[in-house]
Formats: sequence, C-alpha cells, structure tokens
Amino acid sequence: MITAAGRGARLYPVADTVQKAMLPLVDRDGLAKPLVQIIAEEAIRGGVEEVCIVCAPGDEAQYLRQLRLLRENLRGACGGAGWACEQAARLEDLIPRLSFAVQEEPLGYGHAVWCARDFVGKEPFLLLLDDHLYISALADRRCAEQVIRLAEQEDAAVSAVQSTHERHVGRYGTVSGRRMPDLDGVYQIERILEKPSVSQAELLLQTPGLRTAHYLCFFGMHVLPHRIFDILGEGLAARGGAELQLTPALQELANRERCLALEVAGIRYDISAKFGLMQAQIALGAAGMDRDGVLRAIIELLAETDRPGGPGTA
Repeated sequence: MITAAGRGARLYPVADTVQKAMLPLVDRDGLAKPLVQIIAEEAIRGGVEEVCIVCAPGDEAQYLRQLRLLRENLRGACGGAGWACEQAARLEDLIPRLSFAVQEEPLGYGHAVWCARDFVGKEPFLLLLDDHLYISALADRRCAEQVIRLAEQEDAAVSAVQSTHERHVGRYGTVSGRRMPDLDGVYQIERILEKPSVSQAELLLQTPGLRTAHYLCFFGMHVLPHRIFDILGEGLAARGGAELQLTPALQELANRERCLALEVAGIRYDISAKFGLMQAQIALGAAGMDRDGVLRAIIELLAETDRPGGPGTA
C-alpha cells in the first residue's frame, strides 16, 4: 500500500498541477521514472505482487492515464532506444499490478490506510509513503526486503526505524523499546509518540544502546497485520471529528501484540522536505550506475561555486 492522497503542499507550485508521486527522478539503474514507480519497484523487489495506491478522488484515472501515456510515448517517440524500451517494459509490468483506493476526504493518515482495507483483506501488508525514497546500504537487499524478511521470520508487525538525532524528532513518529537479544538492530516496541518535542523524547522515549541524543524514528515503512483495520475502525468511530492518525493505532497494536522495530540498513529521503527532492536525486545517482559521473558533477559544481566570481560569490 502506498498512501498518496495528500496534495503535496510543501512542493507547491509543481504539486498543484501534477500529483507529487508522478514527479520524475533518475533511478539507480539510470532510468528516469515517476516517483511512484520507484517506490512501487522497492516493494516489488521485496516480494510484493500487488500495489494499492491510496489517492484523492479522481486521481486514480489520472495515474493510469499518465502511466499508460508515458509507456506509449516511450514506445513510439524514442526511436527504439534501449533505455526507452526497458522503461516501457517496466511500466508494462507495473500497470497491471496497480489497484486504487480513494480517500474521499482528507481525514488523516490513519484514515488513508483504513480506506484500503478491502484491498488488503485478511493478509499482512507493506505500507509505504509516496513522498519517501529508500536507499539500502546493502547491495543485495532493498530496505523493504529487510523489513518483510523480519516480519515473516518473527510473524510480527515490523516498523522500520532509523537512529535519528534529537533535533529531528519533531518531524517523525518516534518509538522506544527494548533490544531483542538475539536479533541485531531489532527492538520490541513499547511506546510511540508522533512528532514529539525534544523534552518529551528525553522523558519518555529513551532507548538503551543508542548514541547520546539519538532516538528511533520511523523510516516511513511498515509491515502490518490486517488487525490494524479493527483498531482504525474503533478510532474512526470514536474520533469525534478529529483526523484519524496512524500512530495511536500502532501504539494500540503494540499494546495488544508483539510489534518490532528494525533499524534498517539504509537511509530515507523525504522529498517533501526543503531541498528534499534534490537530496533524493543526488542520493539515487550516487547509489547507482552513474555514481562516478554524479560525484564528479558535484565536485565541479562546488569548485565553480567557490571560485572568485563564481555563482556563490558576491
């Protein structure tokens, strides 16, 4: 499941004319792709067979139209170039895997997840965000695959986390827990707070074994059981007009059953953050087949910026 119903206000004005998940980036394989394709391929590489995009009303037709148009343009307008044929084949594989769930009103992240309950049925599912990119530090295993493997191995819900300095905790859901002695980088979740203050984190979210002033913050990736929908349904009935968020439901799930947090070997990039799209593109380039050229271009840019009379000087 990829939640993509938000309007991308932080990416205005571009997200005012196109869904932010359709913004193009050059992936590690050197192919220019819509962001949603990069995220979906992250899931597919982890073993996922079907992908549901939770979107705003009317966006489902727009996604399919744009993806199909892109596929046909690659086939017809690029002269049979190898890269165009490869990308068209990737889209040919992706499009039949896609389903859509519509969030009729913007009633919160938890509500967006709840909207896809019919797609999920009684199966566990992988939950991803449409504005996060994930780059693994492992050559043979994507971030999603790391999370899925642990969930299958332990038959438990797993939330990917990253050790994060306290100055950033106000941007993420943050967890505390106890380290699992026989599982490297794995914690049993005890408490979760959404975007806590530093003082809240210091008081309530200390996790033994982390570096000083560091906390376990959500990575934007979860494997969850279908039972989360029962909890979300309870919250929806009791919300009293407030938005339905996912974090309280995750806390309730952790109260009812064993839930794990995995320190993923990788880095998340939030494209909605300031300069986030640029950072994500540089990271993709530096992690892919064009690494040498990307690093050389960065060095040349820095040299041009710092030289007398360059664009970084008065």
